[in-house]
Amino acid sequence: MLKKRVITALCGIPLLVAVVWFGETWFTILVAIWGVLAVFEFYRLVANSRVSPLTCFGLAWTLLFILSRNPDLLAILEPHFDLSLLMPLLLTSAVILPLVFLLTRQQKEGAFAGWAWTVAGILYVGWLLGYLVELRGGYYPHLITETDGRNWIFLALFATFGSDTAAFFTGKAIGKRPLAPQISPGKTWEGAIAGVFGAILVSLFFTLHTPLTLSPRLTWAHAIILGLLVSVFGQFGDLIESLLKRNTGVKDSGTLIPGHGGLLDRMDSVVLAGIVVYYYVVWAIV
Repeated sequence: MLKKRVITALCGIPLLVAVVWFGETWFTILVAIWGVLAVFEFYRLVANSRVSPLTCFGLAWTLLFILSRNPDLLAILEPHFDLSLLMPLLLTSAVILPLVFLLTRQQKEGAFAGWAWTVAGILYVGWLLGYLVELRGGYYPHLITETDGRNWIFLALFATFGSDTAAFFTGKAIGKRPLAPQISPGKTWEGAIAGVFGAILVSLFFTLHTPLTLSPRLTWAHAIILGLLVSVFGQFGDLIESLLKRNTGVKDSGTLIPGHGGLLDRMDSVVLAGIVVYYYVVWAIV
């Protein structure tokens, strides 16, 4: 398992870096593909609980939620549509249309459970992943420049990876006290604490004068706080995903990523970390 994890990381991380580095459009495409496949895995997990979500609708609206956060696509719509109405329209249609579609189903039992899980998938995957697109340089280009957006994404991703890696190896080596035994028995307090230090070390790297620098906006204090927040919320995201899988009776959401499970498994910590970095940047830094 560890060998597969390492090989996958060595192959996948350079591709991820290239997509983030070379432009917002490519990054949006990557997030959109990731989101559609992840929400498909989400609905497949839900189906294990004998609930029938509206999978096709959920896939389509997840895609719309992600694409609607890209400024280039918004620029195309702007002359013909009031953009202030776009997000309320998507949210409203995501709630109402599944209810209408469920009326046409022959099987009426469990209809509202199917509706609830359909909307949950759209919001959990589509809405939350959209923050990564915005962070790359979406709704606030006057606050987050193209270069800064790229580097903030790298901070969110690599601080999360640093946290996960430190937590994994420390937990394996010296972990004794369970963190959340009823949700994820393998996680320990020792690993969780190491994860915080791993994320902080990675965040501090972005204060150095390299092509990835975020200095002078990112001070040492900001880097330490961000590293702490990324690790804590990333670990919360991991536990939330574990709780979902435990409730649906599966070990991994999929097998697309050797050694790591499915795409839904890989978005658990990254998506909350991205949201934390996004709001910290908008409220505390810029």
